Amino acid sequence: MRELGADLFEPRTLMDSDFSPARNSGSATDSDFGFAFNDRNFSDRILKIEIIPDLPDTKSDGDGCITLAEWARNRKRRREEIKKENVAEVFGQSAEQVLNLNVPDAEETLAYDNQDEEVVAMIEESAADGGLNLNEQGDDAPSGSESGWSMDCSTVLRVNTIHISSPILAAKSPFFYKLFSNGMRESDQRHVTLRIHESEEAALMELLNFMYSNTLSTTTPTALLDVLMAADKFEVVSCMRYCSRLLRNLPMTSESALLYLDLPSTVLMAEAVQPLTDAAKQFLAGRYKDISKFQDEVLNLPLAGIEAVLASDDLQVASEDAVYDFVLKWARIHYPRLEERRDVLGTRLVRLIRFAFMTCRKLRKVLSCNDFDHDVASKVVLDALFFKGETPYRQRALALEEANAPYRRLVERSYKYRPVKVVEFDLPRQQCVVYLDLKRDECKHLFPAGRVYSQAFHLGGQGFFLSAHCNMDQQSSFHCFGLFLGMQEKGSVSFAVDYEFAARSKPTDEFVSKYKGNYTFTGGKAVGYRNLFGVPWNAFMADDSPFFINGFLHLRAELTIRQ
Repeated sequence: MRELGADLFEPRTLMDSDFSPARNSGSATDSDFGFAFNDRNFSDRILKIEIIPDLPDTKSDGDGCITLAEWARNRKRRREEIKKENVAEVFGQSAEQVLNLNVPDAEETLAYDNQDEEVVAMIEESAADGGLNLNEQGDDAPSGSESGWSMDCSTVLRVNTIHISSPILAAKSPFFYKLFSNGMRESDQRHVTLRIHESEEAALMELLNFMYSNTLSTTTPTALLDVLMAADKFEVVSCMRYCSRLLRNLPMTSESALLYLDLPSTVLMAEAVQPLTDAAKQFLAGRYKDISKFQDEVLNLPLAGIEAVLASDDLQVASEDAVYDFVLKWARIHYPRLEERRDVLGTRLVRLIRFAFMTCRKLRKVLSCNDFDHDVASKVVLDALFFKGETPYRQRALALEEANAPYRRLVERSYKYRPVKVVEFDLPRQQCVVYLDLKRDECKHLFPAGRVYSQAFHLGGQGFFLSAHCNMDQQSSFHCFGLFLGMQEKGSVSFAVDYEFAARSKPTDEFVSKYKGNYTFTGGKAVGYRNLFGVPWNAFMADDSPFFINGFLHLRAELTIRQ
């Protein structure tokens, strides 16, 4: 239970843990007070819910007949309109106070910060206490619990009156907890009035019932989202978690996933909704794993969608260079103004690009790219180069350090072309040394006739690549591991190149030369050795193989342009 002197404005954890349906799933009846809902015998207060008209063009959920897309459009339009008209209103009768929760005052109003929706709470004194009842403001005012009344702000369509138990509501909601226990004079009064829009009525009634019974009668996605929004507004964390779980159990679509990621910030930041947003991100990442197959669809995704897709480790792309090019293309489509594009690239999208696995050739282009702020570009390129300069062991250690980070910038994706390290020399001859590391599992999956290609690297202005194969030896008697060097096709240009293949081997873990040769390359040609290690495939992949060090095969190719 809460200790004396505890912060009254931090009850969320207590409320959620003590009364969450998930927490009490073993004995639901312990906290099931459904029998007391709207029963005067178990209630100590009266809640009056004043229903005012919706904003223009805002539709009610009704029977759940509208689509998620319509729900999203209505909610977005509603938030935009409320931001325009969101002004504090205090009506000055001495015994009455209207509190606009969108403009809180720490001393005079309820502490609640939600700019997305409008809720007006009013505390009404009873006539016995000398207060003025809202339904008795003039001789012509209508009477009765279902009567309507009007003020300058809007017209009340109807008033629903229900009996409530303040301990039950306070236990589930910090909103009501503070309302009933913050020491304000009004907190002692028996009548409480909430003013809501007509489209929020069904959701609020579902929410109030949930606070008693820990269950909901609605099951449609749009209705559950309305309840979720109401639960966020009144800080009923257990209901937010309940709605989140029900929505996760419904079939996910691209439309619904994007909608869950576009909920108001107060909802998105709630821990109770995190499993829902995580599921939405996983769905989008899985659906658009291969960007090349859905390029047009992915280019049309909003920012939240593109972040979910590009944050995935399992993204199937040719290389990180392709991710960089794709991000630029997307940003130029969605943010045609350079200033806005630089801002979204520098604050949101730059963390999705794993610059450490881009080629040095592409990193040079990043430095000269006008879409990025110069300081941002310089930092990411410098960090990438420092990472490339680390030893493989240190690189793996750095990657493990960010294993649980939201943006894993030092973790390799499922690239079609394996990243390489390249050291280039211009003098005394044009030369480059290329390092290619392959995981044991990658090599295992090459059997019986697979191959894997490296990213392109350049020598003398011409692109080259390495390819590792599982093939038959020249006598076709057994499978073996082969390594080949190829030149990218580019016209009829030809290069005479001396090359050497080497691999690290136990027990010294040093590079040992395996094959030397020379070849005059033309576009699209490749040369290499079919059995680089001179052993059958089974011996190469054996547990005691001297060629795998800590689960990695370390290969090196040295190329020199012949004079």
